[in-house]
Amino acid sequence: MNTIKKISKFISGQTSLFVIFVAIIAFIVPSLFSWVKGNTQTLILGLIMLSMGMSLTKNDFKILIERPIDLLIGCLTQYTVMPLLAFGVSRLLNLSPEITLGLILVGCCPGGVSSNIMSYLCKGDVAFSVGMTTCSTLISPILTPILVLMLANKSIEVNAASMFISILQITIIPIILGFTINYYFSKYTLFTEVKTVMPGLSVIGLALIVGGVIAAVGDQFFTSGLIIFLAIFIHNTTGYLVGYGVGLLANMSQAKKRTISIEVGMQNAGLATNLASAHFAAYPLAAVAAAVSCVWHSISGTLLAGVYIQIDKSKEKKSNLNLEKEVG
Repeated sequence: MNTIKKISKFISGQTSLFVIFVAIIAFIVPSLFSWVKGNTQTLILGLIMLSMGMSLTKNDFKILIERPIDLLIGCLTQYTVMPLLAFGVSRLLNLSPEITLGLILVGCCPGGVSSNIMSYLCKGDVAFSVGMTTCSTLISPILTPILVLMLANKSIEVNAASMFISILQITIIPIILGFTINYYFSKYTLFTEVKTVMPGLSVIGLALIVGGVIAAVGDQFFTSGLIIFLAIFIHNTTGYLVGYGVGLLANMSQAKKRTISIEVGMQNAGLATNLASAHFAAYPLAAVAAAVSCVWHSISGTLLAGVYIQIDKSKEKKSNLNLEKEVG
């Protein structure tokens, strides 16, 4: 069990590299991941959300009641800024309807689970991070389909009711189930051990979803790859900046500003990928855009957390030097 825990910790600590590695393998040998599609892909995403539910406790849900203003600001920012940014970037770059749809799907999805890890690494407000991810996920079955319906190209048919049911099945039900399991079994040592390996399994699941999409339509990436990446880069980076700016305007602590920045910028692109594959199969580049977002959000989130860590180290070093001068 210790070996499995070490492997899980290593994989979860190298999320971006692992996902990139799987994506490359899927592009070179697509047959290895061609089975990750349809119901299999949905099941994998459901298991990822189940692992999120298993990490939640009653205290996490108390945050939704005890810190309503923080969560209202965070979720309102996420569900206005990111969808509108996706729409704006698509117009700015004159993206095709397919790529626009993929970017809008990413922008209209809730926060990603990995954002909680990034907040922890950069000494953000982890409770706030978990609260935002939970809150944005719980309201996603309603807001995500409505926003996609409002912003998607008129030539693309959007079945909001069907998306609502899918998101309910993929996110809410697994989260509730995971929370219930955690509530009743957290006192058992074996269950606690199993929980420690879930983050690594979640990363593997995310990598499989990306691999499945790349295996199916990866050959189309090079026809529009540069514009897809540019759109995702602008969307994601601007999300980080606006999130931090909102934290400044709301006079939040440094930890909260970092957290809202990461939460707003990092979306559940795995969910967007699944929705693109399940509901917009006629527009394959939409799934490609969402899958590339999976990879890039993991990389950029890691880089941003690293920047915050370096800022802390620099401040600490400067503080120590000043203290030495005063003592001297």
